[in-house]
Amino acid sequence: MNWSAQIAKQLRTLYFGKNWTAATYKQHLQDVTYEEATQTMEGFNNIAMLVNHTLYYMRVQMPVLNGGALVASDKESFEYPPPQSEEEWQALLAEMWTIVEDFAAKVESLPNDIWETSFGDEKYGSYYRNIQGTIEHSHYHLGQIVYLKKWIRAKSN
Repeated sequence: MNWSAQIAKQLRTLYFGKNWTAATYKQHLQDVTYEEATQTMEGFNNIAMLVNHTLYYMRVQMPVLNGGALVASDKESFEYPPPQSEEEWQALLAEMWTIVEDFAAKVESLPNDIWETSFGDEKYGSYYRNIQGTIEHSHYHLGQIVYLKKWIRAKSN
């Protein structure tokens, strides 16, 4: 089995469609407005923060996939300038689709025997642990996004 292609497919279907859960980022974010994306709910992150947070892990893992080092901090994963307009929100979504596809293409091109090897450094675990973890993490936050979107829309009615 080509594990690289299978894992890349999991990532693509999570973001673009036809996954087992029948819920995708594209499906749930395509009609979210800037106002909805940046609306806060006491004690929760907003949708825009969650989008950028999930992208953070792909951004910092890409250098490892290209033979570089993992330079990351979980603390930094929520630190970003929020979008200030509908145009900036739409630009963030466009960036998301590009990052996901670039990341998936790189994963797909990995040799099949890499999945059990160290992800840049033994302390980070294997390639499989990191890439599959990114997918699981993204599913988790997609659930939050779906909930927040429903809450925001119910509150405005």
